[in-house]
Amino acid sequence: MLPILCALIVAGAVLWTGRQIAGALKRPDSGDRQAAELLALFAPAVAAATSDPRAVLAWQPLAVAARTLYPSEFAAIDRAFGGTFPFSPESIERAHARWTADWLAWERRHDGDFKLRAATVAHELGGDVHSAFGRARLDAVENEKLDLYQQHYEEYTRIAKGLQALIRR
Repeated sequence: MLPILCALIVAGAVLWTGRQIAGALKRPDSGDRQAAELLALFAPAVAAATSDPRAVLAWQPLAVAARTLYPSEFAAIDRAFGGTFPFSPESIERAHARWTADWLAWERRHDGDFKLRAATVAHELGGDVHSAFGRARLDAVENEKLDLYQQHYEEYTRIAKGLQALIRR
């Protein structure tokens, strides 16, 4: 009777262990599930940052908070990505470089657009750019150019400084 009881206990233990292993293989543990959810949460941030560098500044505070709340999950994600997820120092530097390149392209277009507008006004005036009316029209074009430049420059410097601060961390 004792050998049969021992056999039943061993069989039960083997069966229970097998079910535990099978269950673990069927479903990810909570850490893996949490890591997958974090990947899904930040996937739009990574995509947005490739087309708009301002997205890094919008998402980075959330990423920092999430990294604080889920350090082991982010450590696993970082290992899988081979760098800091969702924004590595290199990706932040690329965002800054793109922001600067976009600014330079905008500045060139802006300058060209307003040179054309000033030339159009001069042409419409028939060369009479020294009259009070002619000077006022050209001044209005120049003031609009400067106002638009100032607005765009303020945004450029704010974003550039924010990205530079992240690079220095």
